[in-house]
Amino acid sequence: MERKSNSISLDAGLKTIADAVKSLSHKPGVYRMISSNGEVLYVGKAKSLKKRVSSYLNYTKLPARLQNMIMQTRNMEFITTHTEAEALLLESNLIKKLKPRYNILLRDDKSFPYILIRKDHDFPQILKHRGAKTADKGSYFGPFASAGDVNRTISILQRAFLLRNCSDHYFLQRQRPCLQYHIKRCTAPCVGLVSRQDYAKQVKGASDFMSGKSRDIQEQMTKLMLQASKNMDYETAASYRDRIRALASIHSHQDINIDIGDADIIGLYSEGGKSCIQVFFFRSGKNFGNYAYFPRHDPEEKAENILSAFIAQFYEGKSAPAQLIVSHDLPDKLLLEEALSSEKSSEKLSENFIYENGKYNQDHNSGTNRKAAQNKVVITHPIRGKRKRIIEFVCNNAADALRRHASSNLAQEKLLRGVAELFGMDELPQRIEVYDNSHISGTNMVGAMIVAGPEGFQKNAYRTFNIKQAAAADDYGMMREVLSRRFKSAIKEQDKEQDRGECQNWPDILLIDGGQGQYNACMEVLEEFGITDRLLLVAIAKGVDRNAGREKFFMKGREPFQLPPDDPVLHYLQRLRDEAHRFAIGTHRARRNKQITRSPLDEISGIGAKRKKALLMHFGSAKAVSAAAIEDLEKVEGISKSVAKKIYSFFHEQ
Repeated sequence: MERKSNSISLDAGLKTIADAVKSLSHKPGVYRMISSNGEVLYVGKAKSLKKRVSSYLNYTKLPARLQNMIMQTRNMEFITTHTEAEALLLESNLIKKLKPRYNILLRDDKSFPYILIRKDHDFPQILKHRGAKTADKGSYFGPFASAGDVNRTISILQRAFLLRNCSDHYFLQRQRPCLQYHIKRCTAPCVGLVSRQDYAKQVKGASDFMSGKSRDIQEQMTKLMLQASKNMDYETAASYRDRIRALASIHSHQDINIDIGDADIIGLYSEGGKSCIQVFFFRSGKNFGNYAYFPRHDPEEKAENILSAFIAQFYEGKSAPAQLIVSHDLPDKLLLEEALSSEKSSEKLSENFIYENGKYNQDHNSGTNRKAAQNKVVITHPIRGKRKRIIEFVCNNAADALRRHASSNLAQEKLLRGVAELFGMDELPQRIEVYDNSHISGTNMVGAMIVAGPEGFQKNAYRTFNIKQAAAADDYGMMREVLSRRFKSAIKEQDKEQDRGECQNWPDILLIDGGQGQYNACMEVLEEFGITDRLLLVAIAKGVDRNAGREKFFMKGREPFQLPPDDPVLHYLQRLRDEAHRFAIGTHRARRNKQITRSPLDEISGIGAKRKKALLMHFGSAKAVSAAAIEDLEKVEGISKSVAKKIYSFFHEQ
């Protein structure tokens, strides 16, 4: 019976493909294979859509994975492009957004941090930056593999070039040099102890160092140190000595050293149907760290195909360096080079294709002609020499990371099996959401959600909620508001996906930090949305004297129960609860600190940085400004009579 059913499904899938082939052209483009419930099963690109899609009709030569995909296919959608490179970019974009089950997926699409040297201020800062980059804001250097690498480098650059590390708000309020000046870590531009021109030279030194001119900078500082020593200015000589040591410490943190300019070194290691890809970032010859990825793919997929798919998805929306040094000979190397070399490829793509109603539609009103690439990206696969040894080093790191990952996953799977058994679940939970609230006497109320699953904590899925409606210190009301917003959003998302089946972010378990009261409040929300049968709600409450190990669990159909203090499953659930608590507390503190550092002057229209600084320098504090008369306000430089009236009215109307 099962064989007959499969035969019918295969016939239906082949008919869908055959009908689509009749109307296809030989133009390049992207195709999507879609199931009967609207789920996108697969996204592919083609130099010739007609030839590529026709190849699926010869299903006997396809692997079992693709035969299963054909059996589920009931619809196909197509987008034609001008070039195959454009099709590759669009394919990568769609895979990352739709996450089709039959594609090779880059599961950890983290945003890497950069160092930003600002140019939108007279005395610029050097900052850590994530997200979109705009040229008018400043110069960017990176990417770095971790925030720790960025923070360490910024600290060293501030010590070496004496750049300020204070915020603009703090900078405006200073009336005398801070501790950083006295320990020779800053030249105190906030109080005018360094001119704008001299500070600009400090900034240029940091920028030159990050741009690869480190040897020149160090030689220049060495000459100045020797000259100061010769003049018996030993304090200045010692200062240069300390700055030279700071710069040298950046090089001492390099794991591997190779003179290759700007390059990403990408190595893949596969074992047992699983893979790890290591990416090492080099900029201006400096190693900015590395990061490991574990893409999802078919166990029988070839390594070179996995690596090609990874590269296309990894650089979608990011700029690639001039060189990519890879561990395998890629079959579509030339196509990848063309796509990655396209000037601002991700921006061009978003201009030419509009994502709406769960689909990509081509915008025919926008130009699609690509300009010649300003920066050529070259992909190389070394087979001998120093670069070959570096690739072997990267692949060995990938092998070690894969084994550690496999060992960690086995331990995680064992714990999840214990959770499923404890809560009477038929299958292992794939997504556990844990909730907690944080506030102080009802102020700055926030709710926090963390997510865990077979891969451990999924930090890119964490979410915070600024609680607006619940009464102060009403913990039950806060929990109701948080869950209501969470599932209202989830149900809307599912509707947008046109009932494609279960939402990818739908939880199996909700773990609430609280007791019977919190459990009842959350159950009311689930009943209101009619989703009590779609997930399991569990509350975990601290025991007597809030001691760990005495937690009580509350869930439907069972009396409250406890676990032995040495139970590994209890320790795992405690770790989840504590992570939610940590995340909620951290978010609350950040919000409270932001409120503390805000000045009421920031809310007055027409009061920019210069006027704000003049007011604070004249009166000493925002509170004194609020108590000043109009006549006193007019005495401040840059404050006219009309502006003085505006400031006075703001505080007295408030």
